[in-house]
Amino acid sequence: MWNPEMELMSRSELQKLQSQRLKNTVERVYHNVPFYKKKFDEAGIKPEHIQSVADLARLPFTTKQDLRDNYPLNLFAVPQDEVVRIHASSGTTGKMTVVGYTRHDINIWAELMARTFGCGGVTHKDIIQVAYGYGLFTGGLGAHYGAEKIGATVVPISGGNTKRQLQIMADFGTTVLACTPSYALYMAETAPEAGIQLSDLKLRVGFFGAEPWSNNMRKEIEAKWNIKAFDIYGLSEIIGPGVSSECMQQDGLHVWEDHFLVEVIDPNTGEVLPDGEKGELVFTCITKEALPLIRYRTRDISIITHEPCACGRTHARMHRVMGRTDDMLIIRGVNVFPSQIESVLLEIGETEPHYQLIVDREGNLDDLEIWVEVSERLFSDEVRKLEQLESYIRREIQSTLGISAKVKLVEPKTIARSEGKAKRIIDRRDVYKQS
Repeated sequence: MWNPEMELMSRSELQKLQSQRLKNTVERVYHNVPFYKKKFDEAGIKPEHIQSVADLARLPFTTKQDLRDNYPLNLFAVPQDEVVRIHASSGTTGKMTVVGYTRHDINIWAELMARTFGCGGVTHKDIIQVAYGYGLFTGGLGAHYGAEKIGATVVPISGGNTKRQLQIMADFGTTVLACTPSYALYMAETAPEAGIQLSDLKLRVGFFGAEPWSNNMRKEIEAKWNIKAFDIYGLSEIIGPGVSSECMQQDGLHVWEDHFLVEVIDPNTGEVLPDGEKGELVFTCITKEALPLIRYRTRDISIITHEPCACGRTHARMHRVMGRTDDMLIIRGVNVFPSQIESVLLEIGETEPHYQLIVDREGNLDDLEIWVEVSERLFSDEVRKLEQLESYIRREIQSTLGISAKVKLVEPKTIARSEGKAKRIIDRRDVYKQS
Protein backbone atom coordinates (compact mmCIF):
# COMPACT_ATOMS: atom_id res chain seq x y z
CA MET A 1 0.00 0.00 0.00
CA TRP A 2 1.57 3.26 -1.11
CA ASN A 3 -0.17 5.75 1.22
CA PRO A 4 -1.84 3.90 4.14
CA GLU A 5 -2.74 7.14 5.95
CA MET A 6 -5.03 8.24 3.12
CA GLU A 7 -6.07 4.86 1.72
CA LEU A 8 -7.18 3.54 5.14
CA MET A 9 -8.70 6.78 6.46
CA SER A 10 -12.01 6.26 8.26
CA ARG A 11 -15.16 7.22 6.37
CA SER A 12 -15.96 9.97 8.87
CA GLU A 13 -12.50 11.54 8.57
CA LEU A 14 -12.59 11.15 4.80
CA GLN A 15 -15.94 12.94 4.58
CA LYS A 16 -14.64 15.83 6.72
CA LEU A 17 -11.68 16.19 4.39
CA GLN A 18 -13.91 15.97 1.31
CA SER A 19 -16.28 18.62 2.65
CA GLN A 20 -13.50 21.11 3.35
CA ARG A 21 -11.90 20.51 -0.04
CA LEU A 22 -15.25 20.81 -1.81
CA LYS A 23 -15.97 24.13 -0.09
CA ASN A 24 -12.54 25.47 -1.11
CA THR A 25 -12.97 24.31 -4.71
CA VAL A 26 -16.44 25.81 -5.10
CA GLU A 27 -15.15 29.11 -3.74
CA ARG A 28 -12.22 29.09 -6.19
CA VAL A 29 -14.17 28.23 -9.33
CA TYR A 30 -16.91 30.74 -8.51
CA HIS A 31 -14.40 33.60 -8.31
CA ASN A 32 -11.89 32.44 -10.94
CA VAL A 33 -13.92 30.79 -13.71
CA PRO A 34 -16.57 33.02 -15.35
CA PHE A 35 -18.34 29.94 -16.74
CA TYR A 36 -18.96 28.57 -13.24
CA LYS A 37 -19.94 31.94 -11.76
CA LYS A 38 -22.59 32.31 -14.45
CA LYS A 39 -23.76 28.72 -14.05
CA PHE A 40 -23.96 28.93 -10.25
CA ASP A 41 -25.74 32.30 -10.38
CA GLU A 42 -28.31 30.89 -12.83
CA ALA A 43 -28.92 28.02 -10.39
CA GLY A 44 -29.19 30.42 -7.46
CA ILE A 45 -26.10 28.95 -5.81
CA LYS A 46 -23.48 30.95 -3.89
CA PRO A 47 -20.28 29.41 -2.47
CA GLU A 48 -21.58 29.79 1.09
CA HIS A 49 -24.48 27.47 0.24
CA ILE A 50 -22.06 24.55 -0.07
CA GLN A 51 -20.96 23.51 3.41
CA SER A 52 -20.38 19.77 3.01
CA VAL A 53 -20.51 16.84 0.58
CA ALA A 54 -24.21 16.58 1.49
CA ASP A 55 -24.74 19.75 -0.58
CA LEU A 56 -23.04 18.37 -3.70
CA ALA A 57 -26.29 17.58 -5.53
CA ARG A 58 -27.26 21.27 -5.41
CA LEU A 59 -24.48 22.11 -7.84
CA PRO A 60 -25.07 22.07 -11.61
CA PHE A 61 -23.49 19.49 -13.91
CA THR A 62 -20.57 20.08 -16.26
CA THR A 63 -20.50 18.29 -19.63
CA LYS A 64 -17.99 17.62 -22.37
CA GLN A 65 -19.86 20.17 -24.49
CA ASP A 66 -19.01 22.80 -21.87
CA LEU A 67 -15.31 22.05 -22.40
CA ARG A 68 -15.75 22.39 -26.16
CA ASP A 69 -17.69 25.64 -25.81
CA ASN A 70 -14.90 27.07 -23.64
CA TYR A 71 -12.06 25.87 -25.88
CA PRO A 72 -9.19 26.12 -25.38
CA LEU A 73 -8.45 27.49 -21.88
CA ASN A 74 -11.56 29.32 -20.64
CA LEU A 75 -12.40 26.76 -17.93
CA PHE A 76 -8.97 27.07 -16.31
CA ALA A 77 -9.05 28.42 -12.76
CA VAL A 78 -5.45 29.68 -12.77
CA PRO A 79 -3.49 32.05 -15.04
CA GLN A 80 -1.85 30.42 -18.04
CA ASP A 81 1.66 31.01 -16.62
CA GLU A 82 0.83 28.65 -13.73
CA VAL A 83 -0.05 25.83 -16.12
CA VAL A 84 2.98 23.56 -16.61
CA ARG A 85 1.37 20.90 -18.81
CA ILE A 86 -1.42 20.71 -21.37
CA HIS A 87 -2.98 17.50 -22.68
CA ALA A 88 -5.84 17.13 -25.14
CA SER A 89 -8.11 14.52 -26.64
CA SER A 90 -9.94 14.62 -29.95
CA GLY A 91 -13.38 16.20 -30.08
CA THR A 92 -16.50 15.25 -32.01
CA THR A 93 -16.03 17.92 -34.67
CA GLY A 94 -12.26 18.23 -34.70
CA LYS A 95 -12.20 20.65 -31.74
CA MET A 96 -10.08 19.09 -28.99
CA THR A 97 -10.98 18.72 -25.33
CA VAL A 98 -8.12 20.53 -23.58
CA VAL A 99 -6.98 19.86 -20.02
CA GLY A 100 -4.23 21.53 -18.02
CA TYR A 101 -2.13 20.93 -14.92
CA THR A 102 -0.25 23.10 -12.46
CA ARG A 103 2.86 21.70 -10.79
CA HIS A 104 0.63 20.81 -7.82
CA ASP A 105 -1.74 18.92 -10.15
CA ILE A 106 1.15 16.95 -11.65
CA ASN A 107 2.27 15.97 -8.14
CA ILE A 108 -1.26 14.79 -7.29
CA TRP A 109 -1.42 12.80 -10.52
CA ALA A 110 1.89 11.12 -9.71
CA GLU A 111 0.64 10.34 -6.20
CA LEU A 112 -2.56 8.73 -7.47
CA MET A 113 -0.75 6.62 -10.05
CA ALA A 114 1.72 5.57 -7.34
CA ARG A 115 -1.29 4.40 -5.29
CA THR A 116 -2.60 2.62 -8.39
CA PHE A 117 0.65 0.72 -8.85
CA GLY A 118 0.75 0.08 -5.11
CA CYS A 119 -2.65 -1.61 -5.39
CA GLY A 120 -0.91 -4.29 -7.44
CA GLY A 121 2.00 -4.72 -5.06
CA VAL A 122 4.47 -2.67 -7.11
CA THR A 123 7.50 -1.28 -5.22
CA HIS A 124 10.68 0.66 -5.94
CA LYS A 125 12.34 -2.65 -6.87
CA ASP A 126 10.15 -3.13 -9.96
CA ILE A 127 10.87 -2.32 -13.60
CA ILE A 128 7.78 -0.79 -15.20
CA GLN A 129 7.39 -0.80 -18.98
CA VAL A 130 4.98 1.98 -20.00
CA ALA A 131 3.50 1.04 -23.37
CA TYR A 132 0.67 3.57 -23.26
CA GLY A 133 1.00 6.36 -25.82
CA TYR A 134 3.00 9.43 -24.86
CA GLY A 135 2.12 12.91 -26.12
CA LEU A 136 -1.21 14.71 -25.87
CA PHE A 137 -2.82 11.44 -24.73
CA THR A 138 -2.65 11.31 -20.91
CA GLY A 139 -1.94 7.58 -20.58
CA GLY A 140 1.82 7.40 -21.06
CA LEU A 141 2.97 10.34 -18.96
CA GLY A 142 0.40 9.63 -16.25
CA ALA A 143 1.73 6.11 -15.74
CA HIS A 144 5.31 7.35 -16.12
CA TYR A 145 5.12 9.91 -13.31
CA GLY A 146 3.41 7.44 -10.98
CA ALA A 147 6.09 4.84 -11.63
CA GLU A 148 8.81 7.36 -10.87
CA LYS A 149 6.98 8.51 -7.74
CA ILE A 150 6.94 4.98 -6.39
CA GLY A 151 10.68 4.77 -7.11
CA ALA A 152 10.51 2.04 -9.73
CA THR A 153 12.71 1.88 -12.82
CA VAL A 154 10.69 3.19 -15.79
CA VAL A 155 11.00 2.03 -19.39
CA PRO A 156 9.15 4.81 -21.32
CA ILE A 157 8.75 2.90 -24.57
CA SER A 158 5.25 4.15 -25.54
CA GLY A 159 3.09 2.09 -27.92
CA GLY A 160 3.99 0.22 -31.08
CA ASN A 161 7.14 -1.51 -32.36
CA THR A 162 5.92 -4.70 -30.76
CA LYS A 163 8.88 -6.99 -31.38
CA ARG A 164 11.18 -4.38 -29.86
CA GLN A 165 8.81 -4.09 -26.88
CA LEU A 166 9.15 -7.81 -26.27
CA GLN A 167 12.92 -7.84 -26.71
CA ILE A 168 13.30 -4.99 -24.25
CA MET A 169 11.00 -6.78 -21.85
CA ALA A 170 13.29 -9.80 -22.01
CA ASP A 171 16.59 -7.88 -21.93
CA PHE A 172 15.68 -5.40 -19.18
CA GLY A 173 13.81 -7.88 -16.96
CA THR A 174 10.54 -5.91 -17.00
CA THR A 175 8.30 -6.94 -14.08
CA VAL A 176 5.31 -4.61 -14.66
CA LEU A 177 3.49 -3.79 -17.90
CA ALA A 178 1.19 -0.79 -18.40
CA CYS A 179 -0.75 -0.64 -21.68
CA THR A 180 -4.18 -1.22 -23.18
CA PRO A 181 -5.52 -4.75 -22.66
CA SER A 182 -5.88 -5.38 -26.38
CA TYR A 183 -2.23 -4.46 -26.91
CA ALA A 184 -1.16 -6.85 -24.16
CA LEU A 185 -2.87 -9.71 -26.00
CA TYR A 186 -1.41 -8.60 -29.31
CA MET A 187 2.08 -8.67 -27.78
CA ALA A 188 1.42 -12.17 -26.47
CA GLU A 189 0.46 -13.30 -29.98
CA THR A 190 3.55 -11.67 -31.48
CA ALA A 191 6.01 -13.15 -28.97
CA PRO A 192 6.68 -16.39 -30.92
CA GLU A 193 7.53 -14.38 -34.07
CA ALA A 194 9.99 -12.34 -31.99
CA GLY A 195 11.56 -15.50 -30.62
CA ILE A 196 10.38 -14.67 -27.10
CA GLN A 197 9.02 -17.26 -24.70
CA LEU A 198 6.57 -15.54 -22.36
CA SER A 199 7.37 -18.08 -19.66
CA ASP A 200 10.99 -16.87 -19.66
CA LEU A 201 10.03 -13.26 -18.86
CA LYS A 202 10.06 -11.76 -15.36
CA LEU A 203 6.71 -10.01 -15.88
CA ARG A 204 4.37 -10.58 -12.92
CA VAL A 205 1.71 -7.87 -13.06
CA GLY A 206 -0.06 -5.62 -15.57
CA PHE A 207 -2.16 -2.43 -15.35
CA PHE A 208 -4.61 -2.18 -18.21
CA GLY A 209 -7.08 0.56 -19.14
CA ALA A 210 -7.96 3.26 -21.73
CA GLU A 211 -10.48 0.97 -23.45
CA PRO A 212 -13.37 -1.30 -22.43
CA TRP A 213 -12.43 -4.90 -21.70
CA SER A 214 -14.22 -7.89 -20.25
CA ASN A 215 -13.43 -10.24 -17.40
CA ASN A 216 -12.99 -12.99 -20.00
CA MET A 217 -10.30 -10.87 -21.62
CA ARG A 218 -8.64 -10.48 -18.22
CA LYS A 219 -8.55 -14.25 -17.80
CA GLU A 220 -6.98 -14.64 -21.23
CA ILE A 221 -4.30 -12.04 -20.45
CA GLU A 222 -3.52 -13.63 -17.11
CA ALA A 223 -3.30 -17.10 -18.63
CA LYS A 224 -1.08 -16.12 -21.57
CA TRP A 225 1.31 -13.92 -19.59
CA ASN A 226 1.05 -15.76 -16.25
CA ILE A 227 0.50 -12.43 -14.48
CA LYS A 228 -2.13 -10.69 -12.38
CA ALA A 229 -4.02 -8.19 -14.55
CA PHE A 230 -5.53 -5.08 -12.94
CA ASP A 231 -8.21 -2.82 -14.37
CA ILE A 232 -7.51 0.90 -14.01
CA TYR A 233 -9.81 3.79 -14.88
CA GLY A 234 -9.35 7.44 -15.67
CA LEU A 235 -10.33 10.18 -18.07
CA SER A 236 -8.41 13.23 -19.21
CA GLU A 237 -11.05 15.69 -18.02
CA ILE A 238 -10.72 14.51 -14.41
CA ILE A 239 -6.96 13.88 -14.32
CA GLY A 240 -6.08 11.03 -16.70
CA PRO A 241 -5.31 7.49 -15.51
CA GLY A 242 -5.36 7.31 -11.74
CA VAL A 243 -8.99 8.09 -10.95
CA SER A 244 -9.61 4.53 -9.73
CA SER A 245 -7.90 1.17 -9.62
CA GLU A 246 -8.45 -2.44 -8.66
CA CYS A 247 -6.58 -3.85 -5.70
CA MET A 248 -5.40 -7.43 -5.15
CA GLN A 249 -9.00 -8.47 -4.47
CA GLN A 250 -10.00 -7.56 -8.07
CA ASP A 251 -13.46 -6.76 -6.72
CA GLY A 252 -14.16 -3.27 -8.03
CA LEU A 253 -11.96 -0.23 -8.62
CA HIS A 254 -11.15 2.03 -5.66
CA VAL A 255 -11.97 5.67 -6.44
CA TRP A 256 -9.45 7.98 -4.76
CA GLU A 257 -12.09 9.92 -2.89
CA ASP A 258 -9.75 12.32 -1.13
CA HIS A 259 -9.31 13.92 -4.58
CA PHE A 260 -12.53 13.09 -6.46
CA LEU A 261 -16.15 12.94 -5.33
CA VAL A 262 -18.04 10.25 -7.21
CA GLU A 263 -21.78 9.98 -7.83
CA VAL A 264 -23.99 7.73 -9.92
CA ILE A 265 -26.97 9.45 -11.51
CA ASP A 266 -29.95 8.51 -13.62
CA PRO A 267 -28.71 9.67 -17.06
CA ASN A 268 -32.21 10.79 -18.04
CA THR A 269 -33.29 12.70 -14.94
CA GLY A 270 -29.99 13.60 -13.28
CA GLU A 271 -31.26 12.13 -10.00
CA VAL A 272 -28.53 10.78 -7.71
CA LEU A 273 -28.88 7.00 -7.32
CA PRO A 274 -28.09 4.97 -4.19
CA ASP A 275 -25.26 2.45 -3.88
CA GLY A 276 -25.77 -0.66 -5.97
CA GLU A 277 -27.86 0.97 -8.72
CA LYS A 278 -26.50 1.25 -12.24
CA GLY A 279 -26.20 4.72 -13.74
CA GLU A 280 -23.89 7.38 -15.15
CA LEU A 281 -20.68 8.19 -13.30
CA VAL A 282 -20.24 11.83 -12.25
CA PHE A 283 -16.97 13.18 -10.80
CA THR A 284 -16.08 16.37 -8.96
CA CYS A 285 -12.42 17.40 -8.61
CA ILE A 286 -11.69 18.72 -5.12
CA THR A 287 -7.90 19.23 -5.19
CA LYS A 288 -7.07 20.20 -8.78
CA GLU A 289 -5.89 23.73 -9.41
CA ALA A 290 -5.83 24.24 -13.18
CA LEU A 291 -9.07 22.52 -14.23
CA PRO A 292 -11.28 21.67 -11.22
CA LEU A 293 -14.45 20.34 -12.85
CA ILE A 294 -17.71 20.32 -10.89
CA ARG A 295 -20.04 17.32 -11.25
CA TYR A 296 -18.60 16.26 -14.60
CA ARG A 297 -20.84 13.83 -16.48
CA THR A 298 -18.62 11.09 -17.88
CA ARG A 299 -21.29 9.21 -19.92
CA ASP A 300 -19.76 6.01 -18.50
CA ILE A 301 -22.22 3.56 -16.93
CA SER A 302 -21.22 1.83 -13.70
CA ILE A 303 -22.25 0.94 -10.13
CA ILE A 304 -20.75 2.35 -6.91
CA THR A 305 -20.46 0.63 -3.53
CA HIS A 306 -19.15 1.90 -0.21
CA GLU A 307 -19.05 -1.59 1.30
CA PRO A 308 -15.69 -2.30 2.99
CA CYS A 309 -13.13 -4.03 0.78
CA ALA A 310 -11.22 -7.05 2.05
CA CYS A 311 -7.98 -5.18 1.30
CA GLY A 312 -8.80 -2.66 4.05
CA ARG A 313 -9.05 0.42 1.84
CA THR A 314 -12.01 2.62 2.75
CA HIS A 315 -12.52 4.43 -0.54
CA ALA A 316 -15.62 3.71 -2.63
CA ARG A 317 -15.38 1.09 -5.35
CA MET A 318 -16.81 1.26 -8.85
CA HIS A 319 -17.76 -1.66 -11.06
CA ARG A 320 -15.83 -1.87 -14.34
CA VAL A 321 -17.51 0.40 -16.91
CA MET A 322 -20.60 -1.36 -18.27
CA GLY A 323 -21.41 0.87 -21.25
CA ARG A 324 -21.94 4.47 -22.29
CA THR A 325 -24.88 6.83 -22.63
CA ASP A 326 -23.59 8.41 -25.86
CA ASP A 327 -22.27 7.18 -29.18
CA MET A 328 -18.59 7.55 -28.39
CA LEU A 329 -16.39 4.59 -29.32
CA ILE A 330 -13.02 3.81 -27.77
CA ILE A 331 -10.76 2.35 -30.44
CA ARG A 332 -7.28 1.30 -29.31
CA GLY A 333 -7.44 3.86 -26.50
CA VAL A 334 -8.62 6.74 -28.73
CA ASN A 335 -12.04 8.38 -28.36
CA VAL A 336 -13.93 8.31 -31.66
CA PHE A 337 -17.30 9.89 -32.42
CA PRO A 338 -19.27 9.17 -35.61
CA SER A 339 -19.64 12.93 -36.08
CA GLN A 340 -15.85 13.28 -36.41
CA ILE A 341 -15.87 10.88 -39.33
CA GLU A 342 -18.93 12.56 -40.79
CA SER A 343 -17.12 15.91 -40.74
CA VAL A 344 -14.17 14.42 -42.64
CA LEU A 345 -16.48 12.89 -45.26
CA LEU A 346 -18.42 16.12 -45.72
CA GLU A 347 -15.21 18.09 -46.21
CA ILE A 348 -14.03 15.65 -48.88
CA GLY A 349 -17.42 15.99 -50.58
CA GLU A 350 -17.16 13.07 -53.01
CA THR A 351 -19.38 10.61 -51.13
CA GLU A 352 -23.04 10.29 -50.22
CA PRO A 353 -24.13 11.27 -46.66
CA HIS A 354 -24.58 7.63 -45.68
CA TYR A 355 -21.88 5.80 -43.76
CA GLN A 356 -21.47 3.09 -41.14
CA LEU A 357 -18.72 2.23 -38.68
CA ILE A 358 -17.96 -1.46 -38.24
CA VAL A 359 -15.91 -2.14 -35.10
CA ASP A 360 -14.47 -5.58 -34.54
CA ARG A 361 -11.59 -7.19 -32.72
CA GLU A 362 -9.23 -8.95 -35.08
CA GLY A 363 -7.16 -11.23 -32.91
CA ASN A 364 -6.89 -8.95 -29.91
CA LEU A 365 -6.65 -5.52 -31.51
CA ASP A 366 -9.62 -3.28 -32.23
CA ASP A 367 -10.35 -2.90 -35.93
CA LEU A 368 -12.38 -0.03 -37.43
CA GLU A 369 -13.83 -0.25 -40.92
CA ILE A 370 -15.78 2.65 -42.44
CA TRP A 371 -18.36 1.88 -45.09
CA VAL A 372 -19.18 4.90 -47.24
CA GLU A 373 -21.75 5.14 -50.03
CA VAL A 374 -20.73 6.78 -53.28
CA SER A 375 -22.90 8.02 -56.12
CA GLU A 376 -23.94 5.82 -59.05
CA ARG A 377 -21.68 7.87 -61.29
CA LEU A 378 -18.62 7.47 -59.10
CA PHE A 379 -19.29 3.80 -58.34
CA SER A 380 -19.45 3.00 -62.04
CA ASP A 381 -16.21 4.89 -62.65
CA GLU A 382 -12.86 3.20 -63.11
CA VAL A 383 -11.48 1.15 -60.22
CA ARG A 384 -8.35 3.26 -59.95
CA LYS A 385 -10.34 6.39 -59.06
CA LEU A 386 -12.24 4.52 -56.35
CA GLU A 387 -8.99 3.21 -54.92
CA GLN A 388 -7.56 6.74 -54.90
CA LEU A 389 -10.62 8.04 -53.06
CA GLU A 390 -10.44 5.21 -50.50
CA SER A 391 -6.79 5.99 -49.90
CA TYR A 392 -7.50 9.71 -49.55
CA ILE A 393 -10.32 9.15 -47.03
CA ARG A 394 -8.11 6.75 -45.08
CA ARG A 395 -5.33 9.36 -44.82
CA GLU A 396 -7.76 12.10 -43.74
CA ILE A 397 -9.26 9.85 -41.05
CA GLN A 398 -5.77 9.01 -39.80
CA SER A 399 -4.87 12.71 -39.69
CA THR A 400 -8.08 13.76 -37.88
CA LEU A 401 -8.60 10.88 -35.45
CA GLY A 402 -5.04 9.72 -34.95
CA ILE A 403 -5.90 6.08 -35.68
CA SER A 404 -5.85 3.95 -38.79
CA ALA A 405 -9.10 2.63 -40.26
CA LYS A 406 -10.08 0.57 -43.25
CA VAL A 407 -12.31 2.34 -45.78
CA LYS A 408 -14.77 0.53 -48.01
CA LEU A 409 -16.64 2.41 -50.71
CA VAL A 410 -20.00 0.79 -51.39
CA GLU A 411 -22.65 1.32 -54.02
CA PRO A 412 -25.76 3.46 -53.37
CA LYS A 413 -28.52 2.04 -51.11
CA THR A 414 -26.11 -0.51 -49.58
CA ILE A 415 -26.36 0.96 -46.07
CA ALA A 416 -29.70 0.37 -44.36
CA ARG A 417 -31.90 3.46 -43.90
CA SER A 418 -33.79 4.29 -40.74
CA GLU A 419 -36.89 6.34 -40.09
CA GLY A 420 -35.54 7.24 -36.69
CA LYS A 421 -31.96 7.73 -35.54
CA ALA A 422 -29.52 6.38 -38.10
CA LYS A 423 -27.64 3.30 -36.94
CA ARG A 424 -24.10 4.47 -37.53
CA ILE A 425 -22.24 1.93 -35.40
CA ILE A 426 -22.03 -1.85 -35.50
CA ASP A 427 -19.81 -2.87 -32.59
CA ARG A 428 -19.02 -6.56 -32.81
CA ARG A 429 -16.60 -6.55 -29.87
CA ASP A 430 -19.46 -6.91 -27.40
CA VAL A 431 -17.08 -6.37 -24.50
CA TYR A 432 -19.68 -4.77 -22.22
CA LYS A 433 -21.88 -7.89 -22.35
CA GLN A 434 -19.13 -10.40 -21.57
CA SER A 435 -18.71 -11.65 -18.05
